[in-house]
Amino acid sequence: MKVAILGAGAVGCYYGFLLARAGHAVTLIGRPALVEAVRSGGLVLESEAGREIVPVEATASGAGVTGADMVLVCVKSGDTEAAGATIASHLSPAATILSLQNGVDNAERLGAVLGRPVVPVAVYVATEMVGPGCVRHNGRGDLVLGASKASETIAVAFGAAGIPTTVSERALDALWGKLILNCAYNALSALTQLPYGRLVQGEGVIAAMTDVVQECVAVANASGVSVPDDIRDTVLALSTSMADQRSSTAQDLARGRPSEIDHLNGYVVHRGAALGIPTPANRMLHTLVKLAERQNES
Repeated sequence: MKVAILGAGAVGCYYGFLLARAGHAVTLIGRPALVEAVRSGGLVLESEAGREIVPVEATASGAGVTGADMVLVCVKSGDTEAAGATIASHLSPAATILSLQNGVDNAERLGAVLGRPVVPVAVYVATEMVGPGCVRHNGRGDLVLGASKASETIAVAFGAAGIPTTVSERALDALWGKLILNCAYNALSALTQLPYGRLVQGEGVIAAMTDVVQECVAVANASGVSVPDDIRDTVLALSTSMADQRSSTAQDLARGRPSEIDHLNGYVVHRGAALGIPTPANRMLHTLVKLAERQNES
C-alpha cells in the first residue's frame, strides 16, 4: 500500500515508521529539515527495543500525496484547512483520508476543504521528536478508527504493522475522551514543563484536573456525546501508563511554536459558552497557555 503522511511530526513519523517497516511505501510530508535528514539518513525510531532506521521517501510539497492509497493527516489542528488546500488537487479519487489529529472537529473541517469524507481517528500514543528525522516512542500506540468502507481493511493492515486498531461507529465519543485527557494534562504539563507522573504529584493538581474533567464531561453530554462514567479514573491512570511523557503542548512551548490549545481547552470554553455551561477551569488553563505563547513571541 502507498501511504502519505501529511504533517510528519512525532505522531506522523512514528506511524510512518511502523508502516514502512511493515513493507508499505511511505512518503513523509514535512518541514525541510526533516526532509533533508530522512533523505540522507532514513527515518529513525528510538524505543525500549533500541534504535532502528527505515528508508522512506520525504518531501515538503503537498504533491507528495499523489498516487497514495491512504493519507494520514497529522498536522496541528490550526493548520487543518491550509494543509487540506495543499493536497486537494493531488489526491487520488480512491484515496482514503484519515485525520490523526487532536481535537474533535478536524475530520469535519478537513472534509469541507477536500469535498470528500475524512475518517476521524483517535490516537493514543506518547512520542516526541528528538531531532530531525528521529522520533522517540514513550508508550502506547493504539488507534480508534472511525467507520468507513475501507476501515476494516485499514485496521488489518495497521494491526499487521504493529499498530493496535479498533474500528468504531462511535469514533466521535473516543475523540471526546481523548480531548478530555488532553484538556486535563496538556496545559498543566506545558506550563510546568513536567511529565505526567511528576505533574500529578503537585499540590492541588488532581483536584484541578478533576475540575477540568467535570467541565468537559458537562459540555460533552450537552453536545450529545457519550463519555464513560469512569473517565476521571482513566485520566488519572495516564499519569502511570505515560509517566515520562510531556504533553505535545509542552513540547510546542519549549520549542517556541504555537500550540493547539485553542482546539483543546479553548474548544471546550467556546463550546461551553454556546451551550450556556460555565468552564472556568478550562478557561484559566487556556488563558495561561495563550499568555505563555505570547511571551515566547516577545
